[in-house]
Amino acid sequence: MMLSVLGLLRDLDSDRLSIQGVYDRVEEALHRREGTVRAFAHLDLDGARRRAAEHPGGAFHGLPFAVKDIIDTADMPTEYGSPIWAGWQPRADAPVVTLTRRAGGIVVGKTRTTELAHLHPTVTTNPHDSSRTPGGSSSGSAAAVAAGMVPFAFGTQTAGSTIRPAAFCGVAALKPSYRLLPTVGVKTFSWHLDTIGLFAPHVADCAFVLAAITGREVRVDTKNFGAPRIGFARTHRWEEASADTRSALESLARRATARGAMVIDVSLPSLFAEAADAHRIINDFEGAESLAWEYDTHGASLAPELRKALDHGRHLSTTAYDAARSTAHAARRKFADLFQDVDVLMTPSAPGAAPEGLGATGNPKFNALWTLLGVPAVNVPGLRDGAGMPLGVQIVAPFGKDRTALAAADWLERTIDRG
Repeated sequence: MMLSVLGLLRDLDSDRLSIQGVYDRVEEALHRREGTVRAFAHLDLDGARRRAAEHPGGAFHGLPFAVKDIIDTADMPTEYGSPIWAGWQPRADAPVVTLTRRAGGIVVGKTRTTELAHLHPTVTTNPHDSSRTPGGSSSGSAAAVAAGMVPFAFGTQTAGSTIRPAAFCGVAALKPSYRLLPTVGVKTFSWHLDTIGLFAPHVADCAFVLAAITGREVRVDTKNFGAPRIGFARTHRWEEASADTRSALESLARRATARGAMVIDVSLPSLFAEAADAHRIINDFEGAESLAWEYDTHGASLAPELRKALDHGRHLSTTAYDAARSTAHAARRKFADLFQDVDVLMTPSAPGAAPEGLGATGNPKFNALWTLLGVPAVNVPGLRDGAGMPLGVQIVAPFGKDRTALAAADWLERTIDRG
């Protein structure tokens, strides 16, 4: 059973549960699941339990959380999923970790990531089926929440590394507007794309966490926002989604309409297909520069997928890079025009359910465009394919409209729950 942030806080406030009782649940889940799921690169449950006993207060009241192992922590190693960085110990927390500690959160461990947050898989398995990938690169964060080991966890997204694993593992996730959460203290891959994201059991939990650490009015559990106006954006990739995904989203659109939402089809101009292609150019060019030291000093030991991307980036011209940035800028300016008649867009979170096998983490083809645009994206959990594996629906809103995205996603999640 997953550990809802809001549910735990309600139980703590009403004395139905003590903070040590929360840690008992975490310990039980770790004992039962971690041997197979393998979500953690480093774990300090006893230390977290002791710190929680000191009554840290704040919005989180001592709740445990997990941190992707490319985000710096002063009291735990940060190894970037790479043998190159084995044993690395930062001197300071990343700001997002400090802000969460200030709000009363307790770091329980560092979650596994693909190597240097690229595509080479780590050892984490999908909590719903250990023969399948949990997605990546934030593999351990999504899996830890799905397995009930922590109420929330931080990840990152440069293409689809938050939304896709959330879809595969059946949890909620938020990739906020670009730079809403500081990326200082996070191992950089692409400085124009890297975004800190977060995972929790439900959309309302994600909104609460974001509010607690930023001080922004983004909670969605405190008022009724009403039925949203949804633009169904199949995008130019629609036919690349699985039949189960296409059927699930079409069915959800009908159910949302029946419950009072306005759902209309929205077509994206060809500029956005060009922007999606520009993503890889920016990603690989900047990755080759960000990881220049690793390439020059340890290139032979890098995973083949990562070295291929860095080789591609090294051979891209500055002209191609600048043209890709110009395309991205034009698409960002044009994006607001899509919201004249709708509040949010609805599109797949991933091509389908988590692929079988652990040799790859899935394709970010339904995520990269939104990351490039820097706009908020939310994975809505609850949909399933014919085999019972999680599917994801993604809600996207204009830049800075994170609460709009979260409110619509929360409404859809409750629609799914009602069947």
